[in-house]
Amino acid sequence: MPNIKSAKKRVRQIEKRRLRNKAIKSRTKTEIKKYLNALEEKDVQKAEELLRNAIKFIYKAKSKGVLHWRNAGRKVSRLTVKLNKLKAELQSNT
Repeated sequence: MPNIKSAKKRVRQIEKRRLRNKAIKSRTKTEIKKYLNALEEKDVQKAEELLRNAIKFIYKAKSKGVLHWRNAGRKVSRLTVKLNKLKAELQSNT
């Protein structure tokens, strides 16, 4: 443990940020999982709604510095591609 006052404060700040980052990252992952489950059920309406929600959380994590901007963009792109593939699959079956 640090003895210097500023170092003690730094430890408190780091812990607070770590917990905040953990909560944001966890919530983002949860939203992505909900969306992926909707895709597995082949429910396009629900998946579109959950995709918008997941994108919102991904970009929020990006703005907070929890995710790198390229990582966020890649996640959004891959999730969107999955929805488009499902739509194409369902259209080709009809």
